[in-house]
Amino acid sequence: MNIIEKHQKWMTYAIREAELAFDGGEVPVGAVIVKDNTIIARGHNRRESLNDPTAHAEILAITSAANHLEDWRLKGCTLYVTLEPCPMCAGASVNSKLKQIVFGARDADAGACGTVHDIAGKKNPIHKISVLQGILEHDSKLLLTKFFNTIRKEKKPDSS
Repeated sequence: MNIIEKHQKWMTYAIREAELAFDGGEVPVGAVIVKDNTIIARGHNRRESLNDPTAHAEILAITSAANHLEDWRLKGCTLYVTLEPCPMCAGASVNSKLKQIVFGARDADAGACGTVHDIAGKKNPIHKISVLQGILEHDSKLLLTKFFNTIRKEKKPDSS
């Protein structure tokens, strides 16, 4: 298995988490954290169900990984997430000292791993994280598009 296939394998698990978010009426973003070729944490958006603006997939996965490792330092860990992390999630990734972030779809509105901001990458003076984008991008975008099209359809006034 080459490196891209390996990343695609783990991103498939993040997409499954995003599907759980979708099924729960949440923006479909999913994340997994991998260390030593094993998933140690999972998360999907739960802002609506928890009434918590910080309950992003990445934050929930980072918290779970830290609890699993019994250490807030997630050295040697890779975060796989279906959508480019926002500034809050990129900042949490830096503070947790992740080794790498791999994401599917770019976020043109709030992406903080190179699209709008570069919190995790080259310009960060605290801890630089390797960032890889576009892994299973189509699948990630498709789920987001389906979700937002459904929302728009539900909000559309009845024409009868």
